[in-house]
Amino acid sequence: MSKTYIPKEISWLSFNERVLQEADNKDVPLIERFKFLGIYSNNLDEYFRVRVATLRRLSLFGEKSKAILGYSPKATLKKVHEVVLNQNNRFEKIFAGLIQELAKHKIHITNEKELNNDQAEFVRNYFIKEVRTRLMPFLIEKDSELPNLTDDAIYLAICLLKKGSQKSRYALLEIPTNVLPRFIVLPEKNEEKHVIFLDDIIRFGLKEIFFIFDFDDIFAYTIKLTKDAEFEIADDISESYIDKLSRSLQQRKHGTPVRFIYDREMPHEMLKLLTRMLKFGPDDVIIPGNRYHNFKDFINFPQLGRKKFYFEPLVPVQHKDIQSGKSILSAMKRKDIMLFFPYHPFDHFIDLLREASIDPFVTSIQITLYRLARNSSVINALMNAVRNGKNVTTVVELQARFDEEANILWGNKLMEEGVKVIYGVPGLKVHSKLCLITRTKSDIIQRYAAVGTGNFNENTARIYTDHLLLTTNKKITNEVFKAFNFFNVNYRKDNYYHLVLSPFFLRNKMTLLIDNEIKNAIAGKKAYIYMKLNNISDPEIINHLYEASNAGVTIRLIIRGMFSLVTGIKSKSENINAIGIVDRFLEHTRFMIFCNGGNEECYISSADLMTRNIEHRIEVTCPIFDKSIKNEIKQIFDIQWNDNVKARKLDALLSNKFVNKGKKPVHSQVEVYNFIKKMNEKPAEK
Repeated sequence: MSKTYIPKEISWLSFNERVLQEADNKDVPLIERFKFLGIYSNNLDEYFRVRVATLRRLSLFGEKSKAILGYSPKATLKKVHEVVLNQNNRFEKIFAGLIQELAKHKIHITNEKELNNDQAEFVRNYFIKEVRTRLMPFLIEKDSELPNLTDDAIYLAICLLKKGSQKSRYALLEIPTNVLPRFIVLPEKNEEKHVIFLDDIIRFGLKEIFFIFDFDDIFAYTIKLTKDAEFEIADDISESYIDKLSRSLQQRKHGTPVRFIYDREMPHEMLKLLTRMLKFGPDDVIIPGNRYHNFKDFINFPQLGRKKFYFEPLVPVQHKDIQSGKSILSAMKRKDIMLFFPYHPFDHFIDLLREASIDPFVTSIQITLYRLARNSSVINALMNAVRNGKNVTTVVELQARFDEEANILWGNKLMEEGVKVIYGVPGLKVHSKLCLITRTKSDIIQRYAAVGTGNFNENTARIYTDHLLLTTNKKITNEVFKAFNFFNVNYRKDNYYHLVLSPFFLRNKMTLLIDNEIKNAIAGKKAYIYMKLNNISDPEIINHLYEASNAGVTIRLIIRGMFSLVTGIKSKSENINAIGIVDRFLEHTRFMIFCNGGNEECYISSADLMTRNIEHRIEVTCPIFDKSIKNEIKQIFDIQWNDNVKARKLDALLSNKFVNKGKKPVHSQVEVYNFIKKMNEKPAEK
């Protein structure tokens, strides 16, 4: 590993360790700690399906791969395996501790062998009524092919034993968590609550499934397979983009296995058979685990127990410039408005779309859609706008990873309603978050723009922190109009003087902004760069930040996830400090502040400083012109920078040590909420 660059795959594992720390944190409410185990598990699944799968592919190129990546994929894979096994041991200890903690509060996770008579009767009935008809076992013969196992599903690997016989019979059975809940609450007894895994209800009734065979004993061990989810789309201009994607999604279902997790109690003979049939070799990731896998299901653990087991609900604060029952379009015309989710309600944006859909003078709505809520009010508002005679254009990104199928369905639904649907840009992901409303009255055209850091998704807006700027400032609205023209008119490139679009201008703009700070630092002026991002891994920008640090620029970074920069290197990064915050809300907003000789420049962005965002995606970085909003963003950065409850140092050793400064605790997500509350207590401007 280079001393000046941490592979992004390794730094990502360090981020996921911060999630694990929250599961281990006694100050976090008990059931929420289980949810952090679920988030850790879900994150790791996606990591293997995408990051590890990509490393594996690159490693096939031998020495060439090092040149492509900048570091050895083979050595990185080895390190990944080592880190994941260590984290897995910690994960299991935390889970065992949490189970004990639950038991102290009279809540028990009960398996099929621990049921009393009443519970056994309940489980028997539930198995017969709900479960049995959904179970379809597949018998495994030593010389047969395995079926195409579903990625990310869990299976019971079953062994039927007959005493005195040398030969065991094996079978696989998918646990139907896609149609049944993973956890079932058993009848309460003496105020003691009991929960059973669906896996154990199946174990309870297994003999009924295999009754046709002659056996004395039956054993079941959970296994899970993770497959390569990255897919190639060949450039074949005779095929429509959507057809290519649909075909690629089919390929994904047959992706190469990249990780195999199994119950460590499984007999060696059975494990050998399964790994051989799955074509796993000595270099592949094979992880022994406990009885249960797919902990992501803990994100939906049943609501049990007392209030103190959960985070206190946070009630979003009404923005002071948006009044119930009054026009948001008029409010935007008066001044720029910055929404900050989940501290402000996402309903403000839905209300804006609804108002636009029925305003007689609104002629068109244009919006980019990347990830949508399951029952999307955004979609409903857009379809309603069409019914009211508006021209509606949506740019739907078909390559939103793991949401591709949903986006194809949404695209079809929108088209059926008469919405113009543009399916992204071939070769580039449209990751920008833009909405433009055009209103024409007495031949005067007025544009209203929304530019954000997160998706137009009311579900994630409750748990992700994101900024959304609402503005009628012509410097911005005219360029958002140009951006939609780019999608509409054969990807025509325009000149932009304010918005910074990737892949055309962001790298150059970042270079100019950093160079400006270097120049000021050398001239003895105050110079600083403050950034809040999800990821930073682009080598060129990292080297440029090293240069700035060496010139005396103060650099403060708040990075949630991948962080390839190495802080604290003598004569290289001594002036760079970085922290990562993991808490109840996913830190997702992206903004940057540059000193600019005292006349601060501030930007919000849909882009992280990763090569893919800079060179292979349509991203929008937007300047903040309103002084009060600029000041608000700076104050939010300061609150987060001073966090000493949930902030970890991002150091060269990836130690994830908690920041320990000052005796007074600063819990930034709580402090930011209080700050937003205070800001919005002021009377609205007339």
